[in-house]
Amino acid sequence: MLKSQQCCGKRENKAITLIFRDNNQEELGSNKDEELKRKKRREKNKDHSEGSKLKRHKTNKPCEACGKCFTKCRCLTNQIRKNREKSLLCVLCGKGFHSPSNLSIHMRAHTGEKPFSCPTCAKGFYHKGHLSVHIRTHTGEKPYACEMCDKSFSVGSRLASHMRTHTGEKPFYCSTCAKGFSTKGYLSRHIRTHMEDKPYACEMCDKSFSLGSYLAGHMRTHTVKKPFSCPTCAKEFSRKDHLIMHIRTHTGEKPYHCNVCDKYFSNGSYLAVHMRTHTGEKPFSCPTCAKGFSTKGNLIIHVRTHTGEKPYHCKVCDKSFASSHSRLIHMRTHTGEKPYHCQVCDKSFTASTNMIKHMRTHRNFIINLKEPNT
Repeated sequence: MLKSQQCCGKRENKAITLIFRDNNQEELGSNKDEELKRKKRREKNKDHSEGSKLKRHKTNKPCEACGKCFTKCRCLTNQIRKNREKSLLCVLCGKGFHSPSNLSIHMRAHTGEKPFSCPTCAKGFYHKGHLSVHIRTHTGEKPYACEMCDKSFSVGSRLASHMRTHTGEKPFYCSTCAKGFSTKGYLSRHIRTHMEDKPYACEMCDKSFSLGSYLAGHMRTHTVKKPFSCPTCAKEFSRKDHLIMHIRTHTGEKPYHCNVCDKYFSNGSYLAVHMRTHTGEKPFSCPTCAKGFSTKGNLIIHVRTHTGEKPYHCKVCDKSFASSHSRLIHMRTHTGEKPYHCQVCDKSFTASTNMIKHMRTHRNFIINLKEPNT
């Protein structure tokens, strides 16, 4: 009886154990299935996310219209917009636009509407971005800093133009003479020298100018108005850029560097003229005798040898001169000024050319001075 009970107990325990094992296996099986499902979901999500990343960051995507390649979809989209036909036309001037918003902004140039006004001076603007830039003239904010010098700018485009003074880059070329320029504005001004387009005429004399700013600066020669004064010496100037160049005579700043001979200049135009001494370029030629000159000023003075024009008059006597420099040298005959001194003897001269001629009389003396060092 006892043995039979023990056998029954063992069979029950065995059955319970089997049931427990079966339950565990079912749970394990279901857990494995869940794990496999989760793994598949992760792989699916991973593939989807990688695909979306590839979609967002696809490189060298070509534009079908012009063939250019772009590393960012945003840049490609902007290029497509540029190449896309400008179907929205201005009814007043015929200019085309891609979007109604751009056309709406353009129409303000015709209507004179300026819905964005400065809270400080109440000046109006037809574009919100123009207002943001203007506000910086009041706050003094210049968030765009040059990494090569200590200059800062209120507009990113001005920083980009400034950087070209360091790099020497001139991406804008004249289609007539292939001359390069650092900004599109400088190129536009230059093109007018070929077209002889000078729409801005002075009402007080017969001079005309290619830009309104040039005419405004010229008008001050008639009115003697000089609104820009030097904070160091109080000297006054009719143009702001002339003041900036003058201030560098006090600070000694020469930000324009020649890459050939290591010379520095206070003005970009001085550097441009200097570079012609290395290249031998003489872009200004006389229409009468075809003689070439490195600067426009030298050409104008030369042309007067053909025309006989002498616009610079001496206030002391009745003599006239073709250039202001010639008149300056002449004036020294009245004042007695002789700023050029011989380094060998005590003679002085009114002009540097006269001193150079005189120095040749000391040539043997100068050679003797140099011999001990050779």
